[in-house]
Amino acid sequence: PCPLCLPQYGLVFDAGSTHTALYVYRWPADKENGTGIVSQVEACTVAGPGISSYADNPAGAGASLKPCLDKAMEIIPAEQQRETPTYLGATAGMRLLREQNSTKAEQVFAEVAKAIGEYPVDFRGAQILTGNEEGSFGWITINYLLETLVKFSFTAEWTHLPAEKVVGALDLGGASTQITFLPGTTIDDSSTRALLRLYGTNYSVYTHSYLCYGQKQALKMLVASLHQGSQSPQQVSHPCYPKGYQENITMADLYNSPCVRAPSTPSPAQNLTVTGTGDPAACGTAVQKLFNFSCGANRTCGFNEVYQPPVQGQFFAFSGLYHNLHFLNLTEGQSLSLVNATIWQFCKSSWEKVQKKFPTTNRTHLRDACAASSYTLTLLLQGYKFNHTTWLNIHFVQQVANTDMGWTLGYMLNLTNMIPSEIPQRVIGLQRSSWIAATVLLAIMLILTFCLLTVTCCQKYSGYERL
Repeated sequence: PCPLCLPQYGLVFDAGSTHTALYVYRWPADKENGTGIVSQVEACTVAGPGISSYADNPAGAGASLKPCLDKAMEIIPAEQQRETPTYLGATAGMRLLREQNSTKAEQVFAEVAKAIGEYPVDFRGAQILTGNEEGSFGWITINYLLETLVKFSFTAEWTHLPAEKVVGALDLGGASTQITFLPGTTIDDSSTRALLRLYGTNYSVYTHSYLCYGQKQALKMLVASLHQGSQSPQQVSHPCYPKGYQENITMADLYNSPCVRAPSTPSPAQNLTVTGTGDPAACGTAVQKLFNFSCGANRTCGFNEVYQPPVQGQFFAFSGLYHNLHFLNLTEGQSLSLVNATIWQFCKSSWEKVQKKFPTTNRTHLRDACAASSYTLTLLLQGYKFNHTTWLNIHFVQQVANTDMGWTLGYMLNLTNMIPSEIPQRVIGLQRSSWIAATVLLAIMLILTFCLLTVTCCQKYSGYERL
């Protein structure tokens, strides 16, 4: 086949706080800057924790990426590897590490870049995304895949869809959570505004990322808050852990993150015993204490006094938000009252009972399931201000059009200029001429068929006359 006809590939590493994944994307060489034309051919999960966990062993971060890179090299034909754009984007885990120790963060990045540089790809750098970029690229991904920005019509015209068709994005990672949507009003706080020009239209998008409110960090804050409110300094009663569950943790493990404020005199080697009490009401109260829901005067806000206009339109919720509710089979558009009742019931279950019911589930995942689902509800309802009615506008998904939801596709589309800021004119001309040619050809064929039928009928008729 001609080299220009071969499909093209792109690679994006999503270096999250708890793990890293490599996404392999493919698109036709003669792409028409349309929507939904890029497809995901592979999602490879890197073994081990997120790259920020390798702060004291940076070479380990680079080495961890190699099995997934090897897999990508098997997928991409050898002659196309050198022109395959490759990116690594790191999110809140690396934002936190940079805050704690910027030298260690740089060392991790240097090792990661060195490892990718050993492969025959067009490596275009590793960077830490800002929270607003993470939110915006997730929003671009979902709207690109749903084709809600522009559509290529039957008459070969690019048509813009009304703003109501554009959907919002809700994302929950390990160390941060993002909300991004098109509000019906002007955005009063410029730090929460992203201005995007896509396919000839300007979008003023509301986006905010809450650092430390990703699931792993929030559940760590929860244990610390319960510890600080405990009567006994060595004992922690955890209402979100199942009754009958018990574990020992060290103070050092609990207070090892910038998200968790240590009490004035923590002795790192000291052991704490955490005991589950399986109390859904107390669990809900404890989770709510992690947030500040009060807003300043004359201001609508999300939480912690961050400005947020009222939620509007349909939303797609993915990553942790999807996984937490999917675990309890609650991602099929159930009413909020049913979701509440199911989570309440699960949170009352004993450790013995949940282990019997989910025998193959990882112990930590099972221990955290009640806390994670309670956290999800609190974040969406009191945090982002959804209610019984708007709850039904949230669609919980893992994939759209066989592509994993997240910021990576939007990031690559942006960096490879695959979403033009203006509507492509050239393509319309080409498309329209070929469409006109096809129409003319069809008309000629119809006329010829009609003539042929007429001649045949006439011959038959003259045959009857002779008879």
